[in-house]
Amino acid sequence: MIAMEVVVNLGGRGLIGGPDAVGWRLDALNRFAFSPEVLRLMYETGVWPQEHLIRFVAYPFVHYTFNHGLFAIVLLLALGKMVGEIFSALSVLAVFFASSIIGAVVYALVPVTQAALVGAYPAVYGLIGAFTFLLWVDLAAVGANKYRAFTLIGFLLGIQLVFGVLFGGGWDWVAEVAGFATGFLLSFVVSPGGFARVRAKLRQR
Repeated sequence: MIAMEVVVNLGGRGLIGGPDAVGWRLDALNRFAFSPEVLRLMYETGVWPQEHLIRFVAYPFVHYTFNHGLFAIVLLLALGKMVGEIFSALSVLAVFFASSIIGAVVYALVPVTQAALVGAYPAVYGLIGAFTFLLWVDLAAVGANKYRAFTLIGFLLGIQLVFGVLFGGGWDWVAEVAGFATGFLLSFVVSPGGFARVRAKLRQR
């Protein structure tokens, strides 16, 4: 077992709150934020300490600021409700955590990423992927243009591109796109009836 002391790279993002709030938030970030550099080190050494593996599923629950967390919660509740009306609770959880894990791994695979990955957004994008899947199946079943289902993700990525150009941005979008793809593809398995139901609906055309 090797010791890995982690000091989270915030990527230039500040924290708000009084001295105490900043202190416990920094502690939470250092303990639970996903560090791509740590994953690379674990891969190189072949040692996988539990305290670092927990980051794959813990980082969605810590955020840089109150507003950062609030917006994620609002999106999570809205999308979780829409997807949860069709999917089982276990399926929603599967999409949430699988999108978080795959999003983090893909983020770490980008060689230039150094800043910590924090927040529920890769998981939220996974739920967007599941919601897109539901729209895609419904549109395909009635013979409509099924690619209209991807309007939402296209709109969100367009907004991110504009904000990135105007204000600068990091590589978080890589994890979010990976989360979306994970949620969409996983829905073929965890949606009610799985792929057989999808194929049956498509044959109704």
